[in-house]
Formats: sequence, C-alpha cells, structure tokens
Amino acid sequence: MTTSSPSERYALSRQQRRQPRVAEFQATIRFDLDPFQRAACSALDEGRSVLVAAPTGAGKTIVAEFAVFLAMQEPGAKVFYTTPIKALSNQKYQEFVDAWGADQVGLLTGDTNVNSSARIVVMTTEVLRNMLYADSPLLDRLAYVVMDEVHYLADRFRGAVWEEVIIHLPEAVRLVSLSATVSNAEEFGDWLQAVRGDTDVIVSEERPVPLEQHVLVRQKLLDLFDSSGQAATHRVNPELKQLARASSRSLGGRSQRGRRGSDRGGYHRGQQGGGRVDRPELVAMLQQKHLLPAIVFIFSRAGCDQAVRQLLRSGLRLTEAHERDEIRKIVEARVRTFRDEDLAVLGYWEWLEGLQRGVAAHHAGMLPAFKEIVEELFQQKLLKVVFATETLALGVNMPARSVVLEKLEKFNGEARVPITPGEYTQLTGRAGRRGIDVEGHSVIQWVEGLDPEAVAALASRRSYPMNSSFKPTYNMAVNLIDQFGRERTRQILELSFAQFQADRAVVDLARTLRKQEESLAGFEQAMRCHLGDFGEYAGIRRNIAELERKQAKGNPTNAQRERMQREIAGLRKALRAHPCHGCAEREAHARWAERWWRLRKEHDQLQSQIRTRTGQVAKRFDRVTEVLERLGYLERDRHGALVSTPDGRILKRIYGERDLLVAESLRRGLWTELDAPGLAAMAAALVYEPRRDDRGVEYRLPRGGFREAFDRTTDVWSELDDLERDHRLSGPEQPSPALAQAMHAWARGVPLGVVLEDIELAAGDFVRLTKQVIDLLDQISIVADSELAIRARDAIDGVRRGVVIDTVVA
Repeated sequence: MTTSSPSERYALSRQQRRQPRVAEFQATIRFDLDPFQRAACSALDEGRSVLVAAPTGAGKTIVAEFAVFLAMQEPGAKVFYTTPIKALSNQKYQEFVDAWGADQVGLLTGDTNVNSSARIVVMTTEVLRNMLYADSPLLDRLAYVVMDEVHYLADRFRGAVWEEVIIHLPEAVRLVSLSATVSNAEEFGDWLQAVRGDTDVIVSEERPVPLEQHVLVRQKLLDLFDSSGQAATHRVNPELKQLARASSRSLGGRSQRGRRGSDRGGYHRGQQGGGRVDRPELVAMLQQKHLLPAIVFIFSRAGCDQAVRQLLRSGLRLTEAHERDEIRKIVEARVRTFRDEDLAVLGYWEWLEGLQRGVAAHHAGMLPAFKEIVEELFQQKLLKVVFATETLALGVNMPARSVVLEKLEKFNGEARVPITPGEYTQLTGRAGRRGIDVEGHSVIQWVEGLDPEAVAALASRRSYPMNSSFKPTYNMAVNLIDQFGRERTRQILELSFAQFQADRAVVDLARTLRKQEESLAGFEQAMRCHLGDFGEYAGIRRNIAELERKQAKGNPTNAQRERMQREIAGLRKALRAHPCHGCAEREAHARWAERWWRLRKEHDQLQSQIRTRTGQVAKRFDRVTEVLERLGYLERDRHGALVSTPDGRILKRIYGERDLLVAESLRRGLWTELDAPGLAAMAAALVYEPRRDDRGVEYRLPRGGFREAFDRTTDVWSELDDLERDHRLSGPEQPSPALAQAMHAWARGVPLGVVLEDIELAAGDFVRLTKQVIDLLDQISIVADSELAIRARDAIDGVRRGVVIDTVVA
C-alpha cells in the first residue's frame, strides 16, 4: 500500500467528513478506494450519474456496489444491475446474495425468475428494456440502474437494447455505466449528459496490477518491450527484432513454390513452426516459472477441447491430493440433479478427470452448468489452467496470474482477421489478481514471421472506439408510437447515440426541444382561465396586433386599408364578446400567453431545423412505420395521428429479430393446427441463426402438420422480404428448419443423447437454443388466442427439462 503525504491525508479526511456515506462504504471493503473509484462514488453520493471507463480488473464494480449500498440506505429504494450475458448475471446474483441475503436479491434472465420484487435485482439488459416498454410495476421506487459492460452497446445484434434503456429510464433514476477503456469515453459521456442530465465521466488508464508482456520463443520467455534503463517506453526488445529479421531471412531464402496467398499485413508474416512449444510443454514451463493459474486463449472451441485432451494424454497433473478431493466434492454436489445417462452423453467423466488434474476448457459450446462449475473452481484457485475462447473476456470474474495468446488472429465467420487492440486489452486484462499478484503476465506464443513491431503497437494501444449499432425495429416502433405518438418518437430517436455520433448537434437540439415542451406546458397552465379558452382569446389579440403592425408599416391602398380596418373591427368585436375578456386576471394571463407564443415560434423553428438535419435513424423509422401502416399494425386516427391497431398491440409484446414474421404468422393463424412439439419446432426454426453451410440443404422435418405450417410461414417471410425491399429495408434471413426435428424430439421427451446424435450442435448451443425457444413460446403464450396459448405453455413444459433447467445457481 502506498503511503499518502500529509496533505493527501488531510484532503481525504475532509472528504470523509463531507461525504460520510462514502466513508461508511469504504469501511466495509478490504482495501482503500482508488482515486477513480472515490471520484465515481463521490459523484453518485452527490446525486449525479456516472460513466466509469477503466481496464478489465481495475475494480469498476466497486462503484456499482456503492450504488447498491446507497439504495439500501434509502427506505424502499431499488437498484437494478444489468449485464449483457446470463453467466455474468448469475455470478453477480450470487455475490449480492452473499453480501445482502437471499431475501433482498432477485434474478431475472428471461428463463429465470427469482424474487423479482426484491430491492436488488440482477437482470439481462433485454429484461429491463421489456419492463420499460410494458411500464412494469417493478419499476416503482427504482433509484439506480447499473449497466455493466456498457461498451456492449457497440454489438451489432444486441447493442440497440442498451440505448433503448438509457433513453427510456425515468429521469430521476441515476445511471452507473461501467465500460472497458474506450477511446471515445468523453463522446459517450457527452451523449449521456445530453439524454440523462448530470453525468460525470471518469476514465482510468491505470491497471491495479501492472502487466508484464512477454513473447515465448521455444522455452525462453522474452520481454516484448525493452526493459533496459535507457530504453524509451514501448520500445520493442532488440532481441525480438533480431529474431524477426533472422526469421524473415530464413523465409525469404525458401522456395515460394506451392505457397498460396500472400502477406495480409497482420501480426504473423509467415508460416507457423520454429519456436512454438506444444501445450503440455507450455503449461509445464508456466508452472516452473510460477505463472499459474493461467488462461490460455484459443479462438476455437474444438481447439480448447483438444488442448485439454492433450494435457490429459501427457499425464500432467497440476493439483495436490487435497485439491482433487475438494474439486470432486464440489462437482458432485453441483451435478447431483443430472441424470446419469445425460452425464454420459456430455462426456462428464473425462471432463471431471481434467478438473481433478487442474485443467478445463471454457467456451460457448459447453453446458452452461459446466461453465459455471469451471468458473467457480477457478475462482477458488483449484483449477490451474483454463483453455478458453474470447467469450471468457466478457466480464465473468476469472482473473489469472498469466494470460497466454496462442495466436493474434481469429476466424470471424468469414475470414481469419487480426484481433483488435480492444480485444487484446480485454483478453490480457484477465492477467493479474488484485490483492494476490504483484504483477500480471501476458504471453504471446512465437510463430515464424511474427512481427514484433505490430504486436507492440497492438499492446500499446489500450483502448478502442465504441460505435452505436442502434436501429429502429418493428417492435420498437409500435411500442414507442403507442406510448408517445409518432412525432415524440422521432424526437426520442434523435436522442440515440447513433444520431449523436452522426450529428451531435441534433441531440442537443432535441434535448432543447424537450425542455421547451416542458416550458410550454407550464406556460399553458399559467395562462389557463376559468371563464374560457384563453389561448383562443390570446390568438385574437395577436391577430389584431399583427394587422395593426402591417397597416402602420406598409403603404396599403385605400381598398386594402378599408379591408384591414373591417377585419380589425370584427376581431375587436369578437375580443369583447369572448368570455375571457371579462376576467380580472386577463392581463396576467396575457403575459403568459405571449411567452407561450414566442416559445412556440422558437419550438416550431427548432423542429424544422431538426427535420432538415435528421439522419438515417429517423429515415429508417419512417420506412418501418410505412411498412407497419401498410400491413395494418398502425393506422391513422380521426386526427390523422398514427396509433397502434389490435394487431399492433400484439406486435408490442414480441421481441426478437423476426418480430414482424411472428406477429404476421399469428395474425394469419398459420400455426393453429400445430401440436405442442410442432410449435416448439416452429419456434426453433424462427430463433435459430442459420450458418452459411445450411443454405440449400434438405432437412428431415417433423411429422404431422409442421411441414405445411413451415411452408406457409416461409411464404409469409418472402412476402415481407419483398415489402421490406420496396421500402429500402433489410430484414432477417429466411427461417431455417435445421434444428426443428431435434427440438420436436426434445419436446416429445426423447433422451438428450438421441437428440444430439443427429445434429452437429454442442450441448451448450442446444441448451442456449432451447432457452431462446422458451422465450419465444412464452411471448406467444401471452399474445395468442386461448387454444394456441395453451399449446405454447404445453410446449414450454415439454422443453423445460433435464439439462435445460439444470444449473448451479441456487
């Protein structure tokens, strides 16, 4: 712990006296607050929202914990903690239960509903978005919302949800936004300030545990940067540069015959080989150098599983006898609800053998319950090496002493591409356990042709930009129009971060517009007269004044002058006859009416200015509303305003990429003949994201009415696709029945082993798909007619069994 100077200690003492709640919170944690944590906690204590951008492992969640602490000091106040992934929600739920007790904490993740009316509720961001649209009573007395991993807003599939929540949260709710170090934190903070009011932006570049960066060449661990006293910061180690030159000469001297492709300009300028060590050697070296526990990032699920098998075959054992006993005891307690035949299908015994030796994989293809066990064992220091894909970098609390990157490029679904500086920061951010390690270590495996300068540039850039992925959807449009009307909805969309980035001025103008509307409502109230419509009376006065001004300024002809005088006389007569003319407070009302009129004029000019500057967000919204009006989900009322129809109110409750297709299928009654397993199979076809190699493949389809219902559904998709193209919109891909047969079998009670045997899908992927199916069936059960709703509930009961509901969360 660093020693503070007398002046620093005095300043801290004064702050503690000024902010006793911060001091009280400080007393509950084991270490002193870092400067950025203290600044964020002080801002929250003073009633402001905060955006905290800091490296992985820096302790951002302390700020969230202070928000929880503040909420629990206020009688009845509530705090929602939102996360991008269910695994992180489960982890935070357990942490808050340990800190505050199970009766005070709830968990909502779509398929899990535990104590939803608690004062501290952990949830996925989508759950909160749906609550806001439904105006859920659970929002009552909400004081704080924590948005963990808020940089997920850049995710092109789900990022828009973060913006929807930020825009729609009641203004009184204070927002705690926690982000990785992004290069445009100030820009994002400016947007938060524009849409949420007082928001402090607190950026920290300091890691609590320093990171030492190495390159592993054969059995030699070389520093990436020159560590000599004379070296400039981030100067590449000369020994590495010499190795790279030697490798380049060696490659240059070889025959190029038979080599395909060319230099991609990435980190690896040649082929693999040379200084690379195999995985058992790598782990043995890390153990020898006291660099365990370690996370080895391999950008392939199969590669992670293969690495575990390689270590098992090598006979390497990283645990002591007492650790093996503890591992077995924990695992057996966690899987006690699993059926033996399911455990066999899941490769449980080989998996347990790896755990007992201190080795495991961690990736999205694993059963969620198995992943949670790996996380728990690693946190308890019982696992020594975890081979993981990059999904582990998404917020789950699993810090290690060292992080190893086997490669600096990954397959993005279409091609092999270099990892970004942001990804590198996220991955290496796992290295170094606060309060345990003096320093963390990142290790890059050497391959022939590695470019040390490119790697150094990657490692030196600690941040990356966060760009909005927001775009209006059909569900969003109906919800907003139903709640706010079309014009107000357009203004809301102008408040989006996407629009802010496209044209920052529009967000400022839209915020001014919103404030003006509040003032107009206040002026309207102040000029209200008990005798009649004072707005109408003020309008007559204004018309008289305008005509008199024209008469005085211009050079009218005699005929024009006479016409004006007749108009003025008629208006004066109407003025005297108006009920408000006899009001004792007439002139006071008139002053407020004049203010209202002047502000209304400014407001109209501002609206016109915004209309000319509005970009793609509002244009897409207009196209979306045109499609919805064409299909009858929106209609014009007698005043010409857009409102939702009964069908539109069904669409309001359907969330997902194929929201319009689901609503249209329900409206046309395409699924009324399906039984419960058939409905589950249809839901699987709608939520499954088809792979490139799925196109054009003939799949075995469930028997009964499924084929006909699916054909009719794809016909509707085709109609909608044509309509969207006509309106310059891009919709989702055609539904794929690739997993319909498997879901149909699962809903009928077929064992897991038989279901998985016929599909090329990992158990974890199958469980994730099934939970998405449950979510869609649940939506259908709420909006469909009674018979179909009953079948949807039956389908949910059919698929909610076995590994789908087995979890380690209590």
